[in-house]
Amino acid sequence: MMTLPPFVLLHGTDRPPQEPIPLEAGMVSVLLEDGELRRVCLGGREMLRRIHCAVRDRNWGTVPGVISGLAIHARPDSFSISYLCEHRQGDVDFAWQGSIEGRADGTVRFVVDGEARSTFLRNRIGLCVLHPPQLAGSACVCEHAGGPVERGTWPKWISPSAPFKDIRALSHEVFPGLWAYVRFEGEVFEMEDHRNWTDASFKTFCTPLSIPYPAEVRKGTRITQSVTLRLEGELPDLPQEGRKPKPSVAVDRARPRPLPRIGLGVASHGKPLARREVARLKALRLSHLRADLRLARPGWEAALRQAASEAAALGARLEAALFLSDAGERELEALAAALREVRAPVLHWLVFHEREKVTSEPWVRLARDVLRRGDPSARVGSGTDVEFVDLNRTQPPREILDLACYSANPQVHATDDESLLENMSAQGTTVESARELLGGLPVAVTPITLKRRFNPDATGPVPDPPPGELPPQVDPRQMSLFGAVWTVGSIKHLGEAGAASLTYYETTGWRGVLERHEGSPVPDRFPSIPGAVFPLYHVLADVGEMAGGELLPSSSTDPLKVECLALRHGGRLRLIVANLLPEDQAVQVAGLEVPARVRPLDETTALEAMRSPEKFRSRRRPEVLPDCGRLQLMLLPFAVATIDCEEA
Repeated sequence: MMTLPPFVLLHGTDRPPQEPIPLEAGMVSVLLEDGELRRVCLGGREMLRRIHCAVRDRNWGTVPGVISGLAIHARPDSFSISYLCEHRQGDVDFAWQGSIEGRADGTVRFVVDGEARSTFLRNRIGLCVLHPPQLAGSACVCEHAGGPVERGTWPKWISPSAPFKDIRALSHEVFPGLWAYVRFEGEVFEMEDHRNWTDASFKTFCTPLSIPYPAEVRKGTRITQSVTLRLEGELPDLPQEGRKPKPSVAVDRARPRPLPRIGLGVASHGKPLARREVARLKALRLSHLRADLRLARPGWEAALRQAASEAAALGARLEAALFLSDAGERELEALAAALREVRAPVLHWLVFHEREKVTSEPWVRLARDVLRRGDPSARVGSGTDVEFVDLNRTQPPREILDLACYSANPQVHATDDESLLENMSAQGTTVESARELLGGLPVAVTPITLKRRFNPDATGPVPDPPPGELPPQVDPRQMSLFGAVWTVGSIKHLGEAGAASLTYYETTGWRGVLERHEGSPVPDRFPSIPGAVFPLYHVLADVGEMAGGELLPSSSTDPLKVECLALRHGGRLRLIVANLLPEDQAVQVAGLEVPARVRPLDETTALEAMRSPEKFRSRRRPEVLPDCGRLQLMLLPFAVATIDCEEA
């Protein structure tokens, strides 16, 4: 019987992640991880989320760097670091010497001195600084390269354009009277609201987007840049860090929201569902099944018939994404004729045009007129098949829409575990901003995937993956406990923000919720168990069992360590608690006064849950009695604990 190594079960790969190294610059703490700085904090308060150097090719692909010669000299109140970082991929060959210094007065300086070893096209090479999202709505002081000083605020709602340009320095208040001052040198910098792509940060970067790209970098070109953080003002009396209390979660039962409709996408591999797959997917109690119909291309009629058949077998309706060409009227009439034969129950029509990132009014109006003849109850939506940023920059014709839509994935800019978990909260921010932008129009986030389905910003051909490597749309974390934890946080933040409908992943295959009988096409890179469900299947099943109920806001004392998705239906309360750390963690669940039943999904139970999901879900769980209203949990790495009890 196939088993999975521990790291594969946790991360989807047998390569363990690099452990961050904590360092101190006076009272400022930082984490060094893979040659970059993360979590630059003072007194437990995050000042900067990340400082790193990015090399982006002509298609905005991130060229990974390989570090060598790392030297760390750490003292109790200061440090110095040096290393070589080399970026090689395709025709890109760029290397830089990194030096990072932390001083006893809290100053942190990051210097990059690089050289192009080949001639290539790039969209960006340079230092990036991420400010944390909790600054939204607070004061910001921008010193421009020409000398003027601008006093403004970090955007509350997601800004469609650059909040600040031509930046020499940025300042924000950390504690009353104490400011963090960040100075940029060696290039012209500007800021973008990273939340547009569901990154939980404000990013200051170079080169400005107003300069044409891709730009040629000649062999021998030298690039030198630096970022310096220093503290300005009076340092407050900060308490000595003692033993930190265990994180806890609590539920606000007074502000419920409707639980969003949740669906899946039709499998992109094209093969129909097997009988066993149908049985397991029915347990998710899906609202809908998304099918992409490209009406200008052959084969859409067969795709419609298969999707309608699978939706009927699952007891779900269709979310039909229609992609029109300039011959849209003829294509829609052909669709209407096909629907008279197929008679598919449709929940949503999503109208897109092949050459428009955000669908313009004529195409939406045309589709609405044709589609409403067949089924007036089906809702007509539109927006973009790309990220929220496109919807934010070009508003859809909201007056004739029943809902607005956009897709989401957490890996537009960063791919490491920590960034994906940090960025979960920004998904909810996109929903809040969309509702503000569109006057409260219902929002459907569709589809939600771990990786981008395609590159909408490519300026040249995207090369095929080498033999034996995964396609760019596939992430091995799909089949891991990490994937389950991420799904908990995603549903929580999107649902609490008021999303009306969520469409996740696909039905089967390595982009789905369960593996096909024949298994992974590239088992060395995607080591799944043939015929098994993925751990995230159980998260969707736990939510599906509460379909038609309410989602309750929940809070965490440390949302970068633990999150909670709270649901209520028919007098029953269900909490899904996720450990966001790759290590054991003690967690308290506050506000429980009645006996509860706890089912852990972790490294001790996951293999049974994957191979025999029915047995795993049907096993009776013993009751646990909270102590003074608090339930004590010990969660293993990337564990998900499902807690059920009666409403007190």
